[in-house]
Amino acid sequence: MSTIKVDIVSAEGQIWSGEGNLVIAPGKYGEVGIAPRHAPMMMNLRPGEVRVQLEGEEERFFYVTGGLLEVQPTLVSILADTALRADQLDEQAADDARRAAEEALKGATAQEDLAHAQEQLVEAAARYRAAQRLKGKRK
Repeated sequence: MSTIKVDIVSAEGQIWSGEGNLVIAPGKYGEVGIAPRHAPMMMNLRPGEVRVQLEGEEERFFYVTGGLLEVQPTLVSILADTALRADQLDEQAADDARRAAEEALKGATAQEDLAHAQEQLVEAAARYRAAQRLKGKRK
């Protein structure tokens, strides 16, 4: 089976690099699957889970807070705002952040405060969902 090179990087540095059979990423308008020899494209990412399927191994899981996805026929590059490996996700911290964002949203009055609180809630809720889904699948 053919593979595609996958590079996941953030401002903190390289998160993961390797060969995969399929990459599933949270595109701005929905999940996107990328297989080897995919047509070139670029898209914005929303907060969520990136999955990389590896031949003969379990999937690798990562969490991104957003960023940019670039696809070439032999390379997938994820330039994440922030990225974490599955083993770095803390469910309790994610739940605490989600609750704090909900409280900030309740207290927001100015339009830009409201928009900022909504962004924080979306990111915190996505991190919490990813942490819950990845329990027991930490790699």
